[in-house]
Amino acid sequence: MSLQSTETLQRRVERILPTVIKPGRYVGGELNQTVKPWDSVQTHVALVFPDIYDLGQSNLGIAILYDILNQREDVAAERAFSPWVDMEAALRAHDIPLFSLENKRALHEFDIIGVSLPYETLYTNFLNILDLSRIPLNGRDRTNDHPLVIAGGQAVYNPEPVAPFVDAFVIGEGEEAIVDVVDTYQAWQAADTNRQDLLARLAKIPGIYVPSLYEVTYHPDGTVKEIAPLHPAASLPVTKRILAEMPPPLTKFMVPNVEVVQERVSIEIMRGCTRGCRFCHAGMVNRPIRERPVEEILSGLEKGLDQTGYEEVSLLSLSSSDYTNIISLIESLRAMLNERQVNISLPSLRIESFSDELMDVLQTLSPGGGFTIAPEAGTERLRSIINKPISDEELMETVRSVYQHGWHSIKLYFMIGHPQETLEDVQSIVDLSRAVLQEGRKIVGGRARLHVGISTFIPKPHTPFQWASFNDPETIQQKLSILHEGMHGAKIKMTWNIPAASLLEAWLSRGDRRMSEVIYNAWQAGARFDAWSEHFNLEHWQTAFEKANLDPDFYSKRTRALDEVLPWDHISAGVRKSFLQRDYEWSQQGKTRPDCRQRCYACGILSAFGEMRLEQPNGGWKCP
Repeated sequence: MSLQSTETLQRRVERILPTVIKPGRYVGGELNQTVKPWDSVQTHVALVFPDIYDLGQSNLGIAILYDILNQREDVAAERAFSPWVDMEAALRAHDIPLFSLENKRALHEFDIIGVSLPYETLYTNFLNILDLSRIPLNGRDRTNDHPLVIAGGQAVYNPEPVAPFVDAFVIGEGEEAIVDVVDTYQAWQAADTNRQDLLARLAKIPGIYVPSLYEVTYHPDGTVKEIAPLHPAASLPVTKRILAEMPPPLTKFMVPNVEVVQERVSIEIMRGCTRGCRFCHAGMVNRPIRERPVEEILSGLEKGLDQTGYEEVSLLSLSSSDYTNIISLIESLRAMLNERQVNISLPSLRIESFSDELMDVLQTLSPGGGFTIAPEAGTERLRSIINKPISDEELMETVRSVYQHGWHSIKLYFMIGHPQETLEDVQSIVDLSRAVLQEGRKIVGGRARLHVGISTFIPKPHTPFQWASFNDPETIQQKLSILHEGMHGAKIKMTWNIPAASLLEAWLSRGDRRMSEVIYNAWQAGARFDAWSEHFNLEHWQTAFEKANLDPDFYSKRTRALDEVLPWDHISAGVRKSFLQRDYEWSQQGKTRPDCRQRCYACGILSAFGEMRLEQPNGGWKCP
C-alpha cells in the first residue's frame, strides 16, 4: 500500500471514530509505545489479542513479545485488538480493513500475524479479526502474498479446533520461539520459495506445530484413529517450548489513554507449579517451576514504576505463597512501596503455604483489605480426589488467622462438577462457607465479609482429569440452586459461571479438528465475544453443531476410554500421558500425591528436555 493510500486509511478511520464509544481504543499513541517508520524495517509483526483493547492491553504476554521484537532494528511489532461491535459495524459499513494502532496499517499488509489465544471463547473473535483484516480464514487459501498467521497461548495446547485457520502454533513459552519464527521467515524470504517451504521450515523449529503437515483420521464411532505426519519436517510429538530460566522482566510498560482492566506494573515471580491439582491445566502444562531472584524482582518493579507512574504493582504466579523467598521478598517490597505510596496485588494463596509469619508481613502491605483462599471443594473426601488434600480444620485455622491478623473480607473459590462429586459435596460448600463467616463474626464482628466464587469444572487436556466427563447444564444448574438456596439470607456474596458458557468451553477445549467447522458456522451465524454474557448465544453453537452434523454431547458428556487417542495426543506438554493416567486412577481411589517439592514423581518434564537441571541462583528449588 502506498503512502498516499495509508494516509487515506488514517483519515477514513478518523472520520468514523466520533461515531463509536471509547474511540481511544483505536488511536494508539500511549506512553512507551514504539513506532517505527514502516519502510525502515525488514519484517512487520502484528501482535493481536482477540478481545477489546480494555482487556488485551493488560495482557503481559503480548507486552513481553512487543518489547522483545521491537528491540530488534530489523523488526517492527505493532498491536491490534478486536473492535467492539459498534466499531466493527463502522469498519464494515465504510469498507475499512482492521488496522494496527501504531502506524494504522491494514493487518493484511503485515508479514506475520501473531495471535494470543489464552482461552477458547476467543475463537470466533479470532475468525472475525481475520475476516475484518481481509485475510483468508483457512490457511490452505493463503498464498505468498498473505501474512503468516501464528497463534500461541494456554488454549493452543489443544490446537485442533482452530487448526485449519492457523498456519503455525507456538506450543509453550514464546520469548525465544517468536525470534526463531522471525528469523525463519526472513530466511524464507531470502530464498524466494513457495509458502509450503515456509511451513516446512517452521515445522523444524522446536515447539512449532504446523497443522497442515499432519493428517487426522477417525474411527467409525467418531473417535480419533490416528494423527500422522504428512511431511518429513513434521515430528511426533510436538514438544512444548520452554525456557531453562526466566528471562529478564519487562519494565517498559505502556500507559493506556483509556481505562483498562489492570493499570499496574506486573512481574512474574515464578513460573510453574508443584502442587499437582488434578483439574488444573495451568499447573500441568507450565511445569517445571522456575523462580526469579528477589533482587531482579525489586529492580524490575523499580524500573517499571519509574517509567509509568503507576500506583499499583502485581506479583504474578500460580501461587505467590509457594515462592521460596516470599517472606524476604515482601519485607523488601514494604519499604519501597511505602516510599512510593503504591499498592501491591497478589494472586490467591495456598492454605498449605500459610504461616503466621507470612500473615504478619502481608498485613503490613494490605491492612484490612481482602484475602483470597481456594479450597476448590467442600469436603475432605472430594479434596483428596482432586489432589488438594486440605482438612476442614486446616482451612478453619487459616480463616481464623486471616481475621485475627486484621483482614475483614475473605473470598473463597470453589468448583462444582468435579468427578465423583455428590449433592452432599455441594451442600458442604454452603455449610463450610457459613462456618467461615461465623468464625469471622466471632473475631471482627459485623465487619466480617465473605465472597464465594463458584466456577464449573471442565476436564482440560493434559490433566489427569482429561478422560472425565463434563456435567450436563441441568446437573450444574441443580447444584447452583443448592448453593443459591443455602447462601440466601446468610449475607454471603456469591458469584458463579453461567452453565451454558461452561458447556461451550468444554466443547472447544476438548474438540478435535472437526470442531473447526462448528466454530466457523457459529461465527457466520453471528457469534462474537462469547466470553461476554451479554453477547453469548448458545443457540448459535447448537445450530452450528447441527449444520456440521456433529453431536455436541460427544465432546462434553462422554467419558474417554484410557486407551483412546485424544485429539491433542500429538502435542506434548512434557508430562507423560502414562503419569496422567496413573494420577487419574489414583483419584478414583481417593489417593493423593504430595507436592513434588518433597520428592520427584518422574512425571516426565525433565526427560522431555534432556534431563536438564534448573538451579535457581537465589537458592530456590532445584528440579528434581
